[in-house]
Amino acid sequence: MANPAWPLHVAASEPAVKPRHALFVRITHWITTLCVLALLVTGIEIIISHPRFYWGDEGNPMTASLFDIPIPASRPWVNTGYPYVLPDQNGWSRNLHFEAAWIIVFTGLIYVLFSLLGRHLRDDLLPPASGPASYNTIQRIVYLGVIFVLCPAAIWTGLAMSPAIVSTFPFLVTLLGGHQSARTIHFFVSILLVLFVIVHIVMVCRAGFLARMRPMITNSPAPENEAP
Repeated sequence: MANPAWPLHVAASEPAVKPRHALFVRITHWITTLCVLALLVTGIEIIISHPRFYWGDEGNPMTASLFDIPIPASRPWVNTGYPYVLPDQNGWSRNLHFEAAWIIVFTGLIYVLFSLLGRHLRDDLLPPASGPASYNTIQRIVYLGVIFVLCPAAIWTGLAMSPAIVSTFPFLVTLLGGHQSARTIHFFVSILLVLFVIVHIVMVCRAGFLARMRPMITNSPAPENEAP
C-alpha cells in the first residue's frame, strides 16, 4: 500500500524558490513607469512650446540658438519657419511634469535605500553576475549608469531650471553654466533615458514578453533556463 505521506514529505523537502523581483522592486518599477510616461508626454509638450535650445544663462526668440528642433511651435512669437502654430498646452504640461518628477525622485530614493539595505544592489546590480537568474554584466553596468548617473543628472538639471530652487541653491545652475545650459543638458539626458527605455522594452520582448512581465507583476519566479 502506498504511503500517503510520501508526496507531503517530498513537497516539504523541496527548497523554496526565490521570487525573480522583490516587492519593492516591482512597486517602484511600475510607479517609475507611469511617471516616465507622464514625463515623456509633458516633456514633448514643453518642447513644442519653445523648440529652440541655447547655451548660457539667457535665451529667447530674439537671440541666436545653439540648435533648433525642426517642428512647429505652440507659441506664435517663436519663429520656427512654419506658417501655423500648434495648440498651446504648456500650462498643465508643466504642472504635471513637475509633479511626476517629484514622485519619481521620492520613488528613486526609496528604491536606492532598499537596494543598499537589502541584497538587491549586491546580487542583482553590482558586477559580476552571481547566478543564472541575474542580469548579465552589461545589463548591470547600464542599469547602474541609469540609476546613479543619468537619473541624478536629469534631477539636477531639472532643479536648475526651477527659479524657486535656484534662489535657494544658486550653485545648482552656476555649475552648469546657466539656466539655458541646464535646459539643453536636461534635453540630452532625457534623450538617453528614452533610448534606454526603448532598448529595455525591445530586450523584454525578445526575451519573451509574457515570461518577463509575469515576474514583474506577481512574485512568481523566472524559469531557471530563462535568459536574463
